[in-house]
Amino acid sequence: MATDSWAFAVDEQEASTKFIDYNCNSVVWKKIRNLRIMDVGDAPVLCSNGTKPVDDGDKSDEEEKEDKATQSLLNKLIRSNLVNNTNQVEVLQRDPNSPLYSVKTFEELRLKPQLLKGVYEMGFNRPSKIQENALPMMLAEPPQNLIAQSQSGTGKTAAFVLAMLSHVDPALKWTQCLCISPTYELALQTGKVIEQMGKFYPEVTLAYAVRGHRMERGIKISEQIVIGTPGTVLDWCIKLKLIDLRKIKVFVLDEADVMIATQGHQDQSIRIQRMLPKGCQMLLFSATFEDSVWNFAVRVVPDPNIIKLKREEETLDTIKQYYVLCNSKEDKYNALCNIYGAITIAQAMIFCHTRKTANWLAGQMSKEGHQVALLSGEMVVEQRAAIIERFRDGKEKVLITTNVCARGIDVEQVSVVINFDLPLDKDHNPDNETYLHRIGRTGRFGKRGLAINMVDSQRSMEILKTIERHFNKKILRLDTDDLDEIEKIAN
Repeated sequence: MATDSWAFAVDEQEASTKFIDYNCNSVVWKKIRNLRIMDVGDAPVLCSNGTKPVDDGDKSDEEEKEDKATQSLLNKLIRSNLVNNTNQVEVLQRDPNSPLYSVKTFEELRLKPQLLKGVYEMGFNRPSKIQENALPMMLAEPPQNLIAQSQSGTGKTAAFVLAMLSHVDPALKWTQCLCISPTYELALQTGKVIEQMGKFYPEVTLAYAVRGHRMERGIKISEQIVIGTPGTVLDWCIKLKLIDLRKIKVFVLDEADVMIATQGHQDQSIRIQRMLPKGCQMLLFSATFEDSVWNFAVRVVPDPNIIKLKREEETLDTIKQYYVLCNSKEDKYNALCNIYGAITIAQAMIFCHTRKTANWLAGQMSKEGHQVALLSGEMVVEQRAAIIERFRDGKEKVLITTNVCARGIDVEQVSVVINFDLPLDKDHNPDNETYLHRIGRTGRFGKRGLAINMVDSQRSMEILKTIERHFNKKILRLDTDDLDEIEKIAN
């Protein structure tokens, strides 16, 4: 494909994102101190084509299963603070004979005073677990390459932003650090961190290589840090010749698992990496490391140090599981009313298979006076974040959702999870992993949880039994017509 048509295709691809379309200023870059990223309230709740979302209501939760970019952005929006991560960090050094350094304070890193001030201004009192081990490697001389596993909320964005700001020479007016993000919105989120951390370092400037910024060919940009999506960055480097990749000191590839899930991004990222100088520091981050992500990582990052989180497995040990036999959705609703009538429920999450069922159930429960929030896939990500925040703040006591909320949402007050419909995968087989993530919303923070499954057919009973066998955990029958029995399960 010719370069021009290829670049046009990339623009088309990036413009087709299903996220909200922010009205960025036409000026591509600003001094960091003047940089403004639009918050949720600045943008109209519209699809990227300017229309309101259409809700056919009949999509299953599997059809709505989140692409990884949406989930990652949602997690960033709802996590204003670091999560309390108890996972152990495993460090695999490129040179096993080299001493292993970790830090417990930011002062040990000997940062520039204006950066240390920015770190404290952001509310970081001490390094997170991932920062303790990653920052000494990122700031080392000579530079060390790094592949790191870290979930949202672990402080990894702040870590690589600090590395970029530390390695920049503000006297040199050309691009020295390049960060690739999978989507426009995730790039803006990283830019917000650069703005905050660089608040007292105005000599360093930032440019956005994202859709909608039309640049003139051949005029080299003077901003030391560029953040953007793979297609536009490649366009700026090859077609428009705005960036000299031979002068890049630090190359960051963020959200690698999201990157390879997006068509074209993997090849574009590899093309960029191949044009970088030999001494360029390569930093790659990913929340997960399945084989496809790992193969991509080792192609992009030569001779890496590796940091992995030893994940604590979600467990069903603290969750009591029950099922209720029903004949129809009305039957399920009556069972639900009986449960609410018999036990005190702080907050509950209820999972439905389709938006149509979720909408119906939300309407029924609202009529009964319940404070209900509804979450589903046709909502833009900012709407979802606002709804989750309201639920977390206790403004609503019931969150009814399709599968968009199965992962990563921790609300301490959730005491009951109800599967109004059991989870199925795209082939309509029992989805054990989704079941685990769903009922894992309860029984957290050291508390006991309660999961109730609605069974309305022979097929759903078969699904339940398959799930039961998979986890080797007995799921007991609950008679919701017997109020005494319901009361016992709450004890």
